[in-house]
Amino acid sequence: MADSRRASGLQLSRMKRIVENQTRAIYFLSSILLALLFTYILREPDFTTPQVYVLFLLFFAIFLWVSEAIPPFAVGIMIVGFLVFFLGNPVVNADENIEVIAFVHTWSDSVIWLLLGGFFLAEGMKKTKLDQELFKISSGRFKGSGQLFLLGQMLATAIASMFISNTATTAMMFAAMMPLLQQEQGDRNLAKALTLGIPGAAAIGGMGTIIGSPTNAIAADLINNLPNLQYEIGFLEWIYFGLPVAIVLILLFWAVLLRKYPPMDGPVNTDGLFQEENKEEDEDYSPREEDLRRRIVLIILGTTVLLWLTDKLHPIPVAAVSGIPIIGLTMLGIITNEDVRKLPWDTLMLVAGGLSLGLAIQETGLSLQFVDAIKGFNANTLLLIIIFAFSSVFFSNIMSNTATVTIMVPAAILLPGVDPVVLALVIGLCASCALFLPVSTPPNAIAYSTGLIRQAEFRLGGLLIGLGGPVLIVLWVLLLM
Repeated sequence: MADSRRASGLQLSRMKRIVENQTRAIYFLSSILLALLFTYILREPDFTTPQVYVLFLLFFAIFLWVSEAIPPFAVGIMIVGFLVFFLGNPVVNADENIEVIAFVHTWSDSVIWLLLGGFFLAEGMKKTKLDQELFKISSGRFKGSGQLFLLGQMLATAIASMFISNTATTAMMFAAMMPLLQQEQGDRNLAKALTLGIPGAAAIGGMGTIIGSPTNAIAADLINNLPNLQYEIGFLEWIYFGLPVAIVLILLFWAVLLRKYPPMDGPVNTDGLFQEENKEEDEDYSPREEDLRRRIVLIILGTTVLLWLTDKLHPIPVAAVSGIPIIGLTMLGIITNEDVRKLPWDTLMLVAGGLSLGLAIQETGLSLQFVDAIKGFNANTLLLIIIFAFSSVFFSNIMSNTATVTIMVPAAILLPGVDPVVLALVIGLCASCALFLPVSTPPNAIAYSTGLIRQAEFRLGGLLIGLGGPVLIVLWVLLLM
């Protein structure tokens, strides 16, 4: 009987894989056909061959990102390969003289190094359990009541997400909180509020710094590469725009969660938290050595962030500062070869591909064709900004927010009569407001996988942050600019 059940299970798994593979193949072929159709409809008679190719690639990448026929990072690699292979063809590139090597050089772009430095800092904090210390502090300081405990966990999650991947932060937070969330006699309202509040705070907290989300780094990089640079966005400048908005949205979300899921009175029992992590002490290091490793990570973290914040006061480029954690943490043995292999390289592949696509649109002159097409388009400036803000939220709910920013910002900054810096900042920040669906962000997916909340319960944060966030972001950016 057991063997027959096992055989049935294996057969079902094989059938499921076959169906999934066939579905992805259909989506992939459909993406090609739709890209060809849109290219045929939108191409103009005066388009050059490279412009037609890039226009097709733009739509092909969009449909692949939306349908997820292949992983998003694979789309990024495909973009670079497509541009080098087709635009590097002497027949296609005969009259344009496009330097295709520039599409590969996006791998060395400053935004890539900035994100990579953030990844090394995050891994260093994880290896030395400094991330857990942050949550322990918040759990101990705010456990006097359910309201304060919820606020403490949301703030701790947001702060960690400013420097660590919001996915890793959410996974770590739920691993620590699971004993509390699964208590049969516990506060169910508090459990639901935490399950919704933690992923929301992780996404919102990513707005706070330029390395908090790849969307921030992409938007800042495109701003800093504008032909007529009027305002340069560095690490500190991004904090001016992102951190106040993140704080307000977290407090607003916290208040709404308390109203929807009011916790019971009295202190929160946190005795079961972090027990598993405490049992798994690293046998290779004594407590004294572990303390020294933590001090080293704190020194490197403080030095790196300080140099990022004061980039206008010293000659060291922001990207070069990222070398401090990359060299320091590996040289001192805190991050090993195995740890480096586990870093989210797929995110860098996606970002590099998006940068190559934006560069191709510019280098082939396709962006100028777009400008000529919209020269006669007259609309209220504020209305345009609001449209792009809510469009960023909408598309980020159904596709990768990194892909959304990669597509929308290059198009938006070409609009005549609108400050490109304002549009890029608004789109980059609003992309972190997509919380409507379990699949909108990886943190939402992690929260949904706990089984503690239903899909419909994401609508609370999705509507609140998705509608209120863009309004607040637009007002704040316009006020500062």
